[in-house]
Amino acid sequence: MSATMQSRAIAPGPAEDRVVQGRPPFDTARLDALLGEADVDAVVTTSRQASQYMLGGYSFPFFDHRDAIGLSRYLPVMVYVRGRPDLTAYVAHRLEKHEHQLGRFWTPVVKTASGTTTDAIEHAVAYLRSLDVPLRRVGIEPAYLPSDSASVLRDGLANRALLDVSQALERLRARKSPAEIALLREASERVVGSMLATFAACAPGMTKAELVARLRQEEEQRELTFEYCLITAGTGLNRAASAQPIQPGDILSLDSGGRYRGYIGDLCRMGIVGEPDSELQDLLAAVDAIQQKARGRIRAGVRGGEVQAAGEDAAAASPLSQHLEFLAHGMGLVQHEAPWLTAHGPIPYAAHDAERALEAGMVLSVETTLLHPARGFIKLEDTVVVTETGLEPLGDAGRGWNRAGGQA
Repeated sequence: MSATMQSRAIAPGPAEDRVVQGRPPFDTARLDALLGEADVDAVVTTSRQASQYMLGGYSFPFFDHRDAIGLSRYLPVMVYVRGRPDLTAYVAHRLEKHEHQLGRFWTPVVKTASGTTTDAIEHAVAYLRSLDVPLRRVGIEPAYLPSDSASVLRDGLANRALLDVSQALERLRARKSPAEIALLREASERVVGSMLATFAACAPGMTKAELVARLRQEEEQRELTFEYCLITAGTGLNRAASAQPIQPGDILSLDSGGRYRGYIGDLCRMGIVGEPDSELQDLLAAVDAIQQKARGRIRAGVRGGEVQAAGEDAAAASPLSQHLEFLAHGMGLVQHEAPWLTAHGPIPYAAHDAERALEAGMVLSVETTLLHPARGFIKLEDTVVVTETGLEPLGDAGRGWNRAGGQA
């Protein structure tokens, strides 16, 4: 790690080392209100993002890269009763008993399951049935509930209605805390720093696959968990890593996601092997102008749909309109999470927040893509935090044409 990065390292340690036993690390009043709106008495979460958030940032590293094991999979389960955070339980994998011994779970109840999805849910059902509280309706996350576990849950809670509360749990995470914003800033800046270093190392003759491998190395050196890189080179629009060689004069795009302590940095920057001509300068400026139109609408109190509309209107007014795509979306622990601003993007979901006011602390990804038939793929993707008066950019470096350096 460079001296600059060492000086920029954020002060707090991993969230799981800072939990206070019995003290929830999230806003329980907000969760209670959201569950009240959904009219559910308790929730059983089964998604990785829900448990990580509700545990204060904890994620079991044994399953960071793959959750399949044997003939089943890892299933972290949280049980939360509305208005009773003192009854919260975490159903962990049996190997997490060692994490439990280190005091990394704040929850009053911790149960370690043998390691299958059905076993985890059976523990959750038994715990819910042992509680002396009225349970009419129980919230679940259907998209993250395996069918075998769903059967166990339905049979074990036969007299209770099971309702989808995925949106309520996502909305709980929509407004980020200062600590979360600090992690997102680090993720974004480290991803951009990795891209700039990769551009500097690029030379003619390297392949797209080699450039992606270099980006992975740069991200891992910056303590990021590399997730993906979509890459283009030259005039082609194919974004897969391949044996395509990079030529003098090629334009390059790197669109990558890297995680820092669970939070995603997802940005896109442009490079060039040589110098951009006036047309390329104008094309990237046109993309940036659309970005700025959308970014200029962002502030607390503005309807979420206005940000998407500002970008779409600017793209439609451009002479390049038939080749442009614009999208704004929420992000945090997940690449696309609340607020949801449009139903017309590449990821299908309803525009739940198009008519809702943005709130300070929400984090947005703003991206404009130009699929130019002659010059190739040109894109900017930025990350910003909504503030009371506007926005705070995260990782805003390198938004122009970054020259390839040719260093080994």
